[in-house]
Amino acid sequence: MLRPRFWEDAERVEMFAERDPDRRLVSLIESYADPQATRVLDIGCAGGRNTVVLAEQGFDVFGIDSSSAMVRKTRERLAVVLGQREAERRVRVGHMEDLSEFGSESFQLVVALGVYHNARSQRDWDRALDETTRVLVPGGRVLVSNFSPRSDPGAGLHPVAGEEHVYEGFDGGPLFLLEADELDAEMARHDLISVVPSETVVRPTERGRRVTVKGLYQKGGR
Repeated sequence: MLRPRFWEDAERVEMFAERDPDRRLVSLIESYADPQATRVLDIGCAGGRNTVVLAEQGFDVFGIDSSSAMVRKTRERLAVVLGQREAERRVRVGHMEDLSEFGSESFQLVVALGVYHNARSQRDWDRALDETTRVLVPGGRVLVSNFSPRSDPGAGLHPVAGEEHVYEGFDGGPLFLLEADELDAEMARHDLISVVPSETVVRPTERGRRVTVKGLYQKGGR
């Protein structure tokens, strides 16, 4: 399988680690009056760009990633802020479809940036969203970014037979791609209701373009 090797690559780990914290996240966390009492889960923490800024701001943050190399890098960076023992306790290898190590209604905020689109099927997608809803408190929020099918990694995208919304063409393997209205509808099916209008951002790349849908959702508590 390509994807595990893809995310373990040392150069790719460093590339993600060097990225600035997500600007929407930096703006969002300013609205939390008591960071120490705000538990946050960073799903797909990659090189720790968002996990670290949350820790620096005093949030009770945990991070998971399916890549052991990404986890090691995030722990290395987080240890500077919280110490090695806390970094190892808070950052773990894990998968978005299985958050069973975390209790139900245990987080006020979930950060899921460039993560859910790694689902390879509707079943994987639904499991991931079900788990996010489960661990969020009623009224808790999830910050999301997800690639759109209008992305072009260079050689075009090709639908995967028998799997709606799943496309091949990215180096990391098949991805679950949605337009803004489709993402809002999918999130709503899992009791995650849009807080602000979702936006679509188009950025050119060396080989094509990346089209990303960005949204903020709140658990409805029904």
